[in-house]
Amino acid sequence: MKKSYKIEVDCANCANKMEIAANKTEGVKSAAVNFMALKMNVEFEDGYEPKAVMGEILKRCRKVEPDCEIFF
Repeated sequence: MKKSYKIEVDCANCANKMEIAANKTEGVKSAAVNFMALKMNVEFEDGYEPKAVMGEILKRCRKVEPDCEIFF
């Protein structure tokens, strides 16, 4: 399943680090962050609940950028 989420992030470098963190999260097949559009596209692995996976992605992203936000 693929989903797109609106994000708030301050710089392109942080967006890149968020993408790397998201791709390392269990349950994520692939993730891509578009800084210009402020969007994160995530493809989930089968059998994982997207909301639970996104909660983990948000925790990991906040380690990179403490004031980032993902709207899910």
